[in-house]
Amino acid sequence: MRALVVRRYGAPEVFELQQVPDPQPKAGEVLIRVKAIGVNFADLLQRMGLYPGTPKPPFVPGLEVAGVVERVVEGPRPEGETVKPGDAVVALTDFHGYAEWVVASTKYVYRLPAGMPFNEGAAISLNYLTAYHSIFTMGNLQPGDRILIHSAAGGVGIAAVQLAHARGLVVFGTGGGSKQEFLRRIGVAHAIDNEKSDFAQVVQKYAPGGVEMVMDAIGGKSFASSYECLAPSGRLVVYGFSAAAGASGKRSWLRGLTAMAQTPKFHPLKLMSKSAAIIGVNLGQVRARGTHLRTELGEIFRLYGEGKVKPVISKTFPLEQGAAAHQFIQDRKNVGKVILTLK
Repeated sequence: MRALVVRRYGAPEVFELQQVPDPQPKAGEVLIRVKAIGVNFADLLQRMGLYPGTPKPPFVPGLEVAGVVERVVEGPRPEGETVKPGDAVVALTDFHGYAEWVVASTKYVYRLPAGMPFNEGAAISLNYLTAYHSIFTMGNLQPGDRILIHSAAGGVGIAAVQLAHARGLVVFGTGGGSKQEFLRRIGVAHAIDNEKSDFAQVVQKYAPGGVEMVMDAIGGKSFASSYECLAPSGRLVVYGFSAAAGASGKRSWLRGLTAMAQTPKFHPLKLMSKSAAIIGVNLGQVRARGTHLRTELGEIFRLYGEGKVKPVISKTFPLEQGAAAHQFIQDRKNVGKVILTLK
């Protein structure tokens, strides 16, 4: 089969389309013929060697795919939804997603709702699960609560805005100047141009007492400013560290160390005095609770069926143009999800 291989850590040009052996499913696994692949910022970090658990090169990145079940190998104690050959599914993978065929555990294979296109299936799982788990499972936000979402025009950002809007939250969102109208259109009550404004000052103006949650995947000094935006009993959700990734797309130890040095230290007594919480979200760790994720995704699919959430596809690229897809995201050109497609 064809797969997009990272030959060494580095910029997008390290990708190489290669012929590799077809994966062979074992007991409790599903073989999927891939139709669409979700490209996440985590994939860019994998390519740079900055994502936790990334294999040593050469390796195939990618954490989510949508496609058609080709084969199911029953296990002694099958877990998850029963799927059969021919079913349209989305799957979470342990890397290996940028390929024509993937193998995934039945625990992390989910049947797509009727009528959902493969592109949207590949765009909904990781982003919407990350947002839903952060806001409602870990954060327990209620209608009327206020939330600040950084990079609100990105994949997780749009998912968070849509889910928050569907549940009656008041949404603040940051993004570049060219993305302000889009943010207002998808339900951001207070769109903040972070190229021109200090987001903490804008939050202070419209929510003088602070907000109940901030979702921040930037890191470094951004964490400190986000923390200052919290109201009593507020939650800062940390689910990424893009400040460590340089614009060149290459791993930079200096940039990473600088971002780490700028990251505030949250002492327990300080958190207690403010009555605040710092919540770390890594969906890879949450996957151990497969049934829990399935319930969350079921709720997301229900909202999709009601027309309350819908993935925004920024651009699609064929598999062989994976380097161009990564460059597109790296250049901050995407508004929504970037997808790799296969015929």
